[in-house]
Amino acid sequence: MSAGHRTHRWAPLFAMGGACFFLAASPAAARVDTRSEDAATGPSLATPSFKVLAFYRGTWDAAHIDFIKEANQWFPQAAEQHGFSYTATTNWDLLNPTTLAQYQVVMFLDDQPQSAAQRSAFQQYMQNGGGWMGFHVSAFTTSPDSWSWYHHQFLGSGAFRTNTWGPTTAVLKVENRTHPATTALPATFTSAVSEWYGWSNNLRSNADIQVLASVDSVSFPLGTDPNQSWYSGDYPILWTNKKFKMLYANFGHNAMNYSNNTRLSSTFASDTQNRFLIDGLKWLGGAGTTPPPSTSPISPTAWYTLISKSSGKCVDARAASSADGTVIQQYACNGTQAQHYQFQTTSGVYMRVNSRLDSVRSLDVKDVSTTDGANIQLWSYSNGNNQQWQPVSESGGTWRLVNRHSGKCLTTEGTADSAPMTQRTCNGGLAQSFTLTAQP
Repeated sequence: MSAGHRTHRWAPLFAMGGACFFLAASPAAARVDTRSEDAATGPSLATPSFKVLAFYRGTWDAAHIDFIKEANQWFPQAAEQHGFSYTATTNWDLLNPTTLAQYQVVMFLDDQPQSAAQRSAFQQYMQNGGGWMGFHVSAFTTSPDSWSWYHHQFLGSGAFRTNTWGPTTAVLKVENRTHPATTALPATFTSAVSEWYGWSNNLRSNADIQVLASVDSVSFPLGTDPNQSWYSGDYPILWTNKKFKMLYANFGHNAMNYSNNTRLSSTFASDTQNRFLIDGLKWLGGAGTTPPPSTSPISPTAWYTLISKSSGKCVDARAASSADGTVIQQYACNGTQAQHYQFQTTSGVYMRVNSRLDSVRSLDVKDVSTTDGANIQLWSYSNGNNQQWQPVSESGGTWRLVNRHSGKCLTTEGTADSAPMTQRTCNGGLAQSFTLTAQP
C-alpha cells in the first residue's frame, strides 16, 4: 500500500478523535458459538471448561473486518477442539456485571468499550480476577488520558505512535518462555502477516508489564513502504500485566486488496502463533496449558525412527557412521540402527537426541549456527544448547523438533536420498513435521 493510502486510512480517526474511533455498535448480538450458547443464559449443551465472550464492532477498515470474519471462524473451531465455548457479539452493553459473571474470558477483537458503564464493568471484572485477551486495534488510541486506567495502567502502552506499512510477517523473539502462554514456543518464530503498532509509552519501564515477545532485529527493515517501515528499535508484540490475567497481541490486521476487499493473508497462518493463542486462552480460562513435551508419551528409554511427513524418509546417520561430524541426512527407511534415536531430558522441556550407533553422540547444529540452512550432524554430547531440542506435539500425532540455541526447527530438504537435514525458521510445514515410531 502507498503512503497515500495510509493518509486516507488514518485521517478519519484523527478527525473523529480517539474516543470516537469506531462507529456505534449495533444493539443486537452476533453470536458465533459451537455449543449453541446464549450470551445471557450460558451453554445449553455440554458444559465447557471455560467460556469466552468476544466483542467487536466490524465497522472500520476492511483489513480489521476481515480479521474478525476469520476470528469468528477460527475460534469456534478451536473451542470445539479444546473444550471451551466462544460467543461473539457486537453488543458492547453486555459488558455489565450480570453478563460478565458468566464468562471466564473476555476478548476485544477490534475496539474497546466506549461508555462509562461499559468501562466501569470491565475494570471491575478484571480487578476481580477475570481474564482478557486483546488484539491490535483494541489498544489503539490517540488520546490515552480519556481512559487512563486502560491505556496507561492496564495495557501500559499509552497512545498509538507509529505503524508499519504494508502488512508483513515479523520474526518474533520470545523473551519469556516460562509464562503459561509461551512455554511451548521456540526462542524465535515467524508471525503471521500483520500491520504492527508502536506506542508512546516504554513498556519496559513499567514494572507491572512483562514483555513476552518482541520484534527480533533480523526483521528490520519491517514494512514495505520505505516511509512507513521500522529500521531499528524495541517493539514489544506480546505482553501481559502481572497484576491481571490478561494478554495483548499486537496482530489482527490481514493484508488486503482494498480495491475489492479481497483477503491476501491470514492471521491464523502461523501454527506457533496459534499455539500462543490456545495456551494463552487456557491460562486465562483456568484450564491449564498444553503439557510440556518432557511429560509427553516419548519414552526416555525407547529408540525411535523419525519419519519426515514431506518425504516419507527417515532421519539417518550417513554411511552408518558414529564419528563426530557425521552428516545427518534423510534416507529411505531401512530399519538399521543408523536411523534409531533416543530422547533423553536435559532440562525443562529440552532433550538430547542420541544415536543408537553410539549413544554418547547426539544431533547437533553444526558450528553452533543460528542461520537458516545450517546442517545437522552427530557430535559428542557436551551439554551445548545447539545439542538440545524441544519436541513439540502437533495435531495428528506428529512432532516438530525445535533447537534450544537457535529456536529453529529440524527440517527435511526436498525428497532425495542423502539430502542433509538442516534447521530453518519454524513455519508449520510438512518438512518440519515427523512421525516418531518406536523400534525394538
